[in-house]
Amino acid sequence: MPKPIVAIVGRPNVGKSTLVNRLSEAREAIVHESRGVTRDRSYHTTDWNGRSFVLVDTGGIESIKSTDSFAAHIREQALAACDEADAIIFVVDGSVGVTEEDEEVARILRRGGKPVFLMVNKCDDPAREEEKLWAFYSLGIGEPRPLSALHGHGTGDMLDDIVAALPADTGGGDDGAEDLAVAIIGRPNVGKSSLTNRLIGAKRSIVSDVAGTTRDAIDSLIDHEGTRIRLVDTAGIRKTAQVHEDVEYYSYVRGLMAMDKADVCLLVVDSSIGVTEQDQKLANMAVDRGCALVILLNKWDLIDEPQKQDDLFQSLAQRMAFAPWAPTLNISALTGRAVGKVFDACLAAADAHGRTIKTSELNTFLAGLRESGHTVTDKGRRLKLMYATQTGIKPPVFTFFCNLPELVDDNFERYLENRIRERFDLVGTPIRLRFRRKSE
Repeated sequence: MPKPIVAIVGRPNVGKSTLVNRLSEAREAIVHESRGVTRDRSYHTTDWNGRSFVLVDTGGIESIKSTDSFAAHIREQALAACDEADAIIFVVDGSVGVTEEDEEVARILRRGGKPVFLMVNKCDDPAREEEKLWAFYSLGIGEPRPLSALHGHGTGDMLDDIVAALPADTGGGDDGAEDLAVAIIGRPNVGKSSLTNRLIGAKRSIVSDVAGTTRDAIDSLIDHEGTRIRLVDTAGIRKTAQVHEDVEYYSYVRGLMAMDKADVCLLVVDSSIGVTEQDQKLANMAVDRGCALVILLNKWDLIDEPQKQDDLFQSLAQRMAFAPWAPTLNISALTGRAVGKVFDACLAAADAHGRTIKTSELNTFLAGLRESGHTVTDKGRRLKLMYATQTGIKPPVFTFFCNLPELVDDNFERYLENRIRERFDLVGTPIRLRFRRKSE
């Protein structure tokens, strides 16, 4: 049975993301004093007294009259979280009192019929918390409870009551299978969120033509033909020299963290611009972290002339020469062109990423390589590869035992990698080669 869902809602800047970080015991949600930092809904797994559930952090629900261009989209995402939730935590600001926006959120929640827990945040002084609570009875949501998300006061009793209100655990639980982690990475405004929404078939991420709309890494857990995939839509990663705001810096860090956890990175490239230096750096970052890599040439519907296609492929060959093994797909997140092939490419890359090759197969390969006579010599010394074994996966690591490991240069290492890739199906994944001295 899927884990129950608890949505955290409220107007902007009342401390929802701080509470998420407190309850999930991780600094996953971006916290900042600016309004509107959280825009999409993001999912965070936690547990209390042995009961596991999913917390959904949402953007602040603003008045319908708001002039913020993202307000309507944020509101839509928050309402979607309420619809799928089994219980709702309604967070208000005890230091401010009841606002018009609080009343509007309360009207929405009263219509929903879900269990709602009204938490009055920023009650940091237990001696004065009672005087902050009385005004919030007017919201008609039930008994307001004191909370300090910053210090943790009130969270234990709240969690006891929330767990009691969740659907009974039938014991179906998780089957222990590990999710395939797939991170969608790229520069701002290349179509990552549009692709995410297209892949999962829902408006999971806010889509806009404003660069930097997504500010946090957003998880979606989906099932593709029996394989559970955790799809992470990351904020657009710009050059570090162009990252100025604190919020953008935190988004940048969250994007790197998503890459650190990923099995496969989908690098989304704007075909109408070509493969840029920043695209190249992002691909390098994924490879350095040992991730499998698939390159998606998005906005292919805009490449309507042969010359534009030639220019694109030229920039691809030039910028991605260090990863010729990475498959590329020409897609359009807008029209849906070839999007159905993305998961197949992911699964193939993930399979190569975690593949184990028998030692006997490697040494048969090595025997054939020795017969070719290609090796390295220096001043009468000759490199001899005795035997090989695989010593790691994700990515595959191959260790070669030889007489003179110091003779191995970049050219020979590239030659050896190319021969390994010709012999074994390792498309989509980086590989690591290690050379150790075989003692006499």
